[in-house]
Amino acid sequence: MPQPLSTSEDDRLDRLDLPDILDVLIIGAGLSGIGAACQLRKQCPGKRFAILEARDAIGGTWDLFRYPGIRSDSDMYTLGYRFRPWTNPKAIADGPSIREYIRDTAQEGGITRHIRFRQKAISAAWSSSDACWTVTTEHAESGERGAVRARFLYSCSGYYSYDEAYRPAFEGEADFRGALVVPQFWPEQLDYAGKRVVVIGSGATAVTVVPSMAETAAHVTMLQRSPSYVVTRPAEDRIAQALRRILPEGAAYAATRWKNVLVGMFFFKLARSRPEPVKQHIVKMAARQLNGGYDVATHFTPDYKPWDQRVCAVPDGDLFRAIRKGRASVVTDTIERFTAGGIRLASGKELPADIVVIATGLKLNVMGGMTLTVDGRACHPNEAMAYKGMMLSDVPNLAMAFGYTNASWTLKADLTAEYVCRLLRYMDRHRHAIAVPRREPGVERMPFLNFTSGYVQRAQHLLPQQGTRAPWQVYQNYLQDLVTIRYGRIADGVMRFGGKGTLP
Repeated sequence: MPQPLSTSEDDRLDRLDLPDILDVLIIGAGLSGIGAACQLRKQCPGKRFAILEARDAIGGTWDLFRYPGIRSDSDMYTLGYRFRPWTNPKAIADGPSIREYIRDTAQEGGITRHIRFRQKAISAAWSSSDACWTVTTEHAESGERGAVRARFLYSCSGYYSYDEAYRPAFEGEADFRGALVVPQFWPEQLDYAGKRVVVIGSGATAVTVVPSMAETAAHVTMLQRSPSYVVTRPAEDRIAQALRRILPEGAAYAATRWKNVLVGMFFFKLARSRPEPVKQHIVKMAARQLNGGYDVATHFTPDYKPWDQRVCAVPDGDLFRAIRKGRASVVTDTIERFTAGGIRLASGKELPADIVVIATGLKLNVMGGMTLTVDGRACHPNEAMAYKGMMLSDVPNLAMAFGYTNASWTLKADLTAEYVCRLLRYMDRHRHAIAVPRREPGVERMPFLNFTSGYVQRAQHLLPQQGTRAPWQVYQNYLQDLVTIRYGRIADGVMRFGGKGTLP
């Protein structure tokens, strides 16, 4: 469970005792929000800012998720912050280590005192006459409403609902005599030692939970409707460890980060340009790690191209090892119904279970579900176009952190924070109160994410659109974003500037 605040901290950090108007209000104290605050303090030291955090702890995803084996599915040399080296030898790190890294970053950067915990942002209203946002908040426990005013709003609340997971209903669930568990809300006291477990799903959560539970459960079955690409990655990066022995910490971290960025980009480009050979290579790698004669064609050969959905990484092949040892197995089938003692499949087979883990994915939302109005007009993100993948067309003084689907989230989040700081400094130099990207005529609309994963497809009606040309394209490419975001012109003709009054 989240570590409780001390009495003095609780009194100080739980109330909206903030200045009448802030320069920047950050929503969310997770990986993105803490990183944004650190960069803001360093690059815009005079700015008054605060962070609203709906929960009572720092860490976001890495504090919320407590299921067995929780870990990163990206290497920590790219998931970690550019400005703070990851020193743990584990490249694929466990959730508690990542949570500690985020909390230590906040503490060392002097960020913690700027956080207001248990304060959920409900809505945000922009006034051009005042050139500021008024954010309505609600205390998570008392329900007390409050308001915070800020000149710039920066959403770092992630991309999924913390309150709900994607949870399909199955026929006969009420008949099942065992325990039904959703990973996002893992029961702290759940005892699965010696129990028969079925995990429904084949994504990153399922391939994490299965080998971890298999260590003590009687047996764990991963029940999937269709397979995912599963790739073994070393838990430790040997090159990174070698570089740390010969280079200063910062230099070794930077070198490893760039090495991993470039390697990841190379393999992604290869997968997209030559999907069939890459598919066969991934499947063969899986076959080599399983017992001879294993039905890899059924259980580890997806019917889509690599990176149409995110590739699942398993550190040191722990999933394959659990299958080899007979402690775990994979069944590819569809569910007919739950029974008293397990799950009956469409094939007629029945899987006995004491515990069923429903790892069917996330429920996406935008900006934590906060509603927006601009000068009294309702603003719906799905009707807007994303400017450089981080601002919304015709919405002033607002940015959102949204990471990559084909690489580490933090790579894009770091760049977004840098851009926000550049934009704020530019506005100060030129005495602008308002910055708004204006949609251009003739730019065709496209889906924000070109991804076939179920959780993305279910949320297409919520996400903003992207355009067919810069700066409206979402590249999913770190080098392209590095050039356009870190070094591109702020006053590019699309971003309009003005003073208090009306939108430019």
